[in-house]
Amino acid sequence: MDASFILTQLISGMTMATLLFLVASGLTLIFGVGNVFNFAHGSFYMLGAYFGYQFVSVWSSNFWLGLLMTGLCVGIFGMLTEAVFLRRIYGRANEGGFQILLTYSFILIIDDLVKLTWGAEYKSLPRPAGFDQAVVIGDMFIPAYNLLIIGIGLVVVVLAWWVLARTRPGQVARAAAVDREIVAVLGVNVPMTMTLVFGIATALGGMAGALAAPLRTVTPGAGIEVIIDSLIVVVLGGMGNFWGAWFGAILIGEVNAFAVAFVPQWATLFSFLVMVVVLIFKPEGLFATRKVRKL
Repeated sequence: MDASFILTQLISGMTMATLLFLVASGLTLIFGVGNVFNFAHGSFYMLGAYFGYQFVSVWSSNFWLGLLMTGLCVGIFGMLTEAVFLRRIYGRANEGGFQILLTYSFILIIDDLVKLTWGAEYKSLPRPAGFDQAVVIGDMFIPAYNLLIIGIGLVVVVLAWWVLARTRPGQVARAAAVDREIVAVLGVNVPMTMTLVFGIATALGGMAGALAAPLRTVTPGAGIEVIIDSLIVVVLGGMGNFWGAWFGAILIGEVNAFAVAFVPQWATLFSFLVMVVVLIFKPEGLFATRKVRKL
């Protein structure tokens, strides 16, 4: 095992981690701001992959324009989902149970809509021009597209931190997560804030699907696999913790990359093993804010 092998696996793990983070960040944003458990978030990822296929492969659009249009379309779809369906169950008794049942139903509905629209056969999406080659570093050949995805992930991390921590809309969203009633009394349109946050979160998931499409086949049911890994990431980082989702995605991505290299027959178990260990010793998540009990 030499340095080039380790670096190659690290980059492979970071690529997977970035895609997981883009999905998990939307999931944790929805939970952190709206306290909504969107079990169908993986289906928005799958929908983004199909929109990307439609824009780029079918309509021959520029990849980057197709990526932006994908985020816009999936974001609008997510906003309509929140405004028309989820908003009706806010504040009800056993709201969490209703959320799980309702969002799970969306998994079945979106899967069938995808099959009716695009068929059940596998689709593919080409890599963008200029990023379909490899970058040569010494005796290593690293796909340029993988490096691009990692760079996009870093930009999203910094931009999301700036929006949430340094801008008024971000501060309003964080305040709404703490106490919606007080924020509403101060004149903020809380329902619209929730809808916009849901739209941004689902747009991130959709764009992640489009970015992942050149690396993976586009197929119905892809959302189930990614939502499981994303939930592991969110649980590791702490529910609603944005930076925790980033660290959790890196941890799971690197664990999977090296597990596939060394013990491929057991690779799928390692993500769950990491989650189990974390839940045993820190069940609230690695970066969750410790709650102090007041007497």
